[in-house]
Amino acid sequence: MGKMNEEPIVRVHNVLATGTLLTGKIETESDFRLDGRVEGEIKCKGKIVVGPKGSLKGNILTDSAEIFGSVEGTIRAQERLILKSTALVKGDIFIQNLEIEPGAQLNGSCTMSGKENLTAQPQPQPAAPNQPLLQKK
Repeated sequence: MGKMNEEPIVRVHNVLATGTLLTGKIETESDFRLDGRVEGEIKCKGKIVVGPKGSLKGNILTDSAEIFGSVEGTIRAQERLILKSTALVKGDIFIQNLEIEPGAQLNGSCTMSGKENLTAQPQPQPAAPNQPLLQKK
């Protein structure tokens, strides 16, 4: 009988350090810590941590997130979103579980729903037909 070669599962995470600016899209299969600046989108199949000096101008799609710094954009977290006391979020959040510490700032709407609604991208709203409010007879 042969012995199967099984590699151990190693949990790794990525870091974008303080003083670093990245413009574009980040996709990662593991945890991600942001201490620098990102202008773009982050998709993380793990946990994303935005450190106290970290900032994001764009959207987040992740399993869970912990925000110490600032985010300007939409956050979609399939499991949990934690806003620490130093967090500043300007944008809408779509989450299943939410924790907000005193002092955290959230300027946007909050939608709490099941996982199936969290991965969908927002659809543009159709324009209302141009109709007068009152019709003359």
